[in-house]
Amino acid sequence: MSPEHVDTSQERPRILVADPLAEEGLRRLRTFGCVDVRFGLSEDALCEIIGEYDALIVRSGTWVTRRVLAAAHQLKVVARAGVGVDNIDVEAATEYGILVINAPTGNIVAAAEHTIALLMALARRVPQAHISMQAGEWDRKRFIGIEVREKTLGLIGLGRVASEVARRARGLEMHVLAYDPYVSEAYAAKQGVTLVDLDTLLKEADFISLHLPLTPETRGFLNRERLSQVKEGAYLINTARGGVVEEAALLEALDQGRLAGAALDVFAEEPLPPDHPLRRHPRVILTPHIGGSTVEAQERVAVDVAEQVIAVLEGRPAPYAVNAPIVPPQELETLVPWIDLAERLGKFMRQVCGERLTRVELTVHGDLVHYDLSYLRAAVLKGVLEGVVDVRVNLVNALRVAERRGLEFIERRREHGERFGTMLTLRIFRPGNAQPKEVWMVRGAILHGEPMIVALNHYWVEFPARGYLLLTRHQDRPGIIGRIGTLLGMRDINIAFMHVGRKTPRGEAIMVLGVDEPIPPDVLEAIRQMPFTYWVRAITL
Repeated sequence: MSPEHVDTSQERPRILVADPLAEEGLRRLRTFGCVDVRFGLSEDALCEIIGEYDALIVRSGTWVTRRVLAAAHQLKVVARAGVGVDNIDVEAATEYGILVINAPTGNIVAAAEHTIALLMALARRVPQAHISMQAGEWDRKRFIGIEVREKTLGLIGLGRVASEVARRARGLEMHVLAYDPYVSEAYAAKQGVTLVDLDTLLKEADFISLHLPLTPETRGFLNRERLSQVKEGAYLINTARGGVVEEAALLEALDQGRLAGAALDVFAEEPLPPDHPLRRHPRVILTPHIGGSTVEAQERVAVDVAEQVIAVLEGRPAPYAVNAPIVPPQELETLVPWIDLAERLGKFMRQVCGERLTRVELTVHGDLVHYDLSYLRAAVLKGVLEGVVDVRVNLVNALRVAERRGLEFIERRREHGERFGTMLTLRIFRPGNAQPKEVWMVRGAILHGEPMIVALNHYWVEFPARGYLLLTRHQDRPGIIGRIGTLLGMRDINIAFMHVGRKTPRGEAIMVLGVDEPIPPDVLEAIRQMPFTYWVRAITL
């Protein structure tokens, strides 16, 4: 077979799409990797094949359990083409170093519009009137509704979707209240919303709309006790997650007449069982979890997920990582080269110092002090620990792995650098008699868009933080550099650059050589045996 016809598909990342995804998203994924689309996989079936894949994309139909993740030996990312990740064992993914991402912005408008549609359908009893008409009836008095103008809408949770609902509700001339202990009054006021406590919202709202994620804390949030506090004749809307409402308590509130009606798009068990009493209740409107299901939203979500999966597989941060530090996308773009540099400094230290480390200390200087440094912390530890521990280490689990090994991490911020306005300083410590002892310091900066090491211990040097490096500590004597260069030349090892740092003539010096090939062990040993040379390391970055 000629070279131009060699099948290199096995070298491309493998991506499994286990639930329907819009064609535009699939198209983007196929330009990058090998994409398999397989729907309806059971847990057993998924466990059998998941070990072959680098990425898994699901929606709400596929459950990504601990057992599945344990079998995913090369999986780097699980992507949820939507907002909720309750069908993914995020805790297990974090333990295994697998990134979980979602697409929280693509279907915001669709979900908000569906909420308003359900609100209007409740107010005017549209589905019930439609069913009556289909039955050949003409009963105008039975379907007298209410106007939503001047009514009060209570939002439980004031995230992205709820904020869009609030905008539309204000356009309908509704009063909007919100309960969310994690937002400020200033933020709520900016959305045109009055922030209140939960008791006030339940007692005053004519329509209550839930916008909560499903977590252990929010499961069963709207229970019998809280439903007993709602304003008599109020309506409930849930387009968030089914588990946040106790369905038995909801049915009681409807039967007792405390709630005039409910509109539900999500349920504790999905699909909703055919014999579930909610299906038969005359004051309940049901839709089959279609809040984010518009043509436009599905395409946005698919593209968003595809681009994030590609970013992760290329080693770049994803803007909507669920189990990794969350950094605003506009900040992430600025931080990406510094994240790369931080990992390279960590790798450098691992190869220089080896094991038995007790403390890692990162100092950021200059403009970086104003940013969230979560990714930098994780990147440093990934570089220090990768290949040392018996688990895969990445930005997802680096902090957790360090904690398990008893490796202390300290972060410092300094407004100004010494020679470079913005830079990173990494110090490594080993056990000492009374306290940890510093053994190495390395400093790095981004210069002309490239990651550079600018200082080793107290010697200022400047060389690229990439490729194959040879480091020596030696006495500054005539001929040492020449002898090393001659030895490398005899072994056909090409030198790309050289930097030497020293404090005084004929004192201790550090030399860094950039070479084009890895340096064999016997060459390292020959350099180590040279006069006045007492420390040698080969580094690969």
